[in-house]
Amino acid sequence: MALEVGGKSVETDEEGYLVNLADWDEEIAGELAKSEGVEMTENHWEVVNFLREYYNEYQIAPAVRVLTKAIGKKLGPEKGNSKYLYELFPYGPAKQACKIAGLPKPTGCI
Repeated sequence: MALEVGGKSVETDEEGYLVNLADWDEEIAGELAKSEGVEMTENHWEVVNFLREYYNEYQIAPAVRVLTKAIGKKLGPEKGNSKYLYELFPYGPAKQACKIAGLPKPTGCI
């Protein structure tokens, strides 16, 4: 499958995750978010950028429990809880946010 963004074609798998992580940029993230029905705000970008940093450091997309705890440490307890994250990413903070961040689907996500 392919996603058309700004005149270039970006390959995605059957679930809409980027095949090549290097293809990611903010414009592509915006298109992925749109396809997920997510209206990107500063708070969404904060989580997406956090995930990309996490992935760069550990080479793995965190499962939701790990994500919640790590965000709480970095951004504070009011953001490090699943209620807040599910408000931003209703279809699953780990799964949906990783897709928008151009990362592979987290292990343990169905």
